[in-house]
Amino acid sequence: MSGRTRPIEKFAKATAQCSAQATAYGKCVFADYNAVRKDMCAKEFMKLKDCYLVKSTFWLKPFGHTLR
Repeated sequence: MSGRTRPIEKFAKATAQCSAQATAYGKCVFADYNAVRKDMCAKEFMKLKDCYLVKSTFWLKPFGHTLR
């Protein structure tokens, strides 16, 4: 296999750094899982999404580059 990092590896590295946000989102959904509805846990989801985007951008960029 080449030296390239597979997308699933990048995803795993990024999500591993967002466990606190994932836990908060999971707890929110679990709190009322029998009545899940759209945007029920939007705040928690956005925090998880933002974390993932920051971490995945880090792993996609070569070292030495900064985020804008």
